[in-house]
Amino acid sequence: MGAQRAVLFDIDGTLVDSTAVVERAWTAVAEEFGADAAEILAVCHGKRDVDVVAEFFPEPVRDRVLRAMAEREAAELDGVVALPGAAEVLAGTARWAAVTSGDRALMRSRLRAAGLPLPQVLVAAEDVAAGKPAPDGYLAAARALGADPATCVVVEDAPPGVAAGRAAGAMVAAVTTTHPAEALRDAHVVLPQLTDLLELL
Repeated sequence: MGAQRAVLFDIDGTLVDSTAVVERAWTAVAEEFGADAAEILAVCHGKRDVDVVAEFFPEPVRDRVLRAMAEREAAELDGVVALPGAAEVLAGTARWAAVTSGDRALMRSRLRAAGLPLPQVLVAAEDVAAGKPAPDGYLAAARALGADPATCVVVEDAPPGVAAGRAAGAMVAAVTTTHPAEALRDAHVVLPQLTDLLELL
């Protein structure tokens, strides 16, 4: 592969470890609104809150659920840390963008809390009509970088993101931070650790 490949990173579970924060928030909100937390936690990683809410909550309470999630997540940055190798990988990557299922303000806060740089190109939940597994976010990020999606590497930790990267036509490298390798088998390559990405670029 050439050194000029652009890299499109997911954030939660890929660059930043926020799993405990996300799961605490969903568990509390599910309990508050009478949903099954275990069912939500089984599928929420890698998806926009709005898409999870549409799947598990009835229409009359959806706006309230979204507000409750936003408030809980914004209030919880303790324990948000960079995943091993994230700073090294970003420092060694010339052209990169971030594509997240979270909202822009929250993701910027988490990156800062983790001590990681903010990307020049950040495609967030509110920037796309369809979230992962749709390819919209990755296609938008590639356009913003002036890159052909087919020459990009997408780095993901969750099945919806892997599917989104594949649908965008990119090479997908998955890390096993939140899901086992078997759940990420649709990726082109599964990385034992994030720093292994540097060998692919």
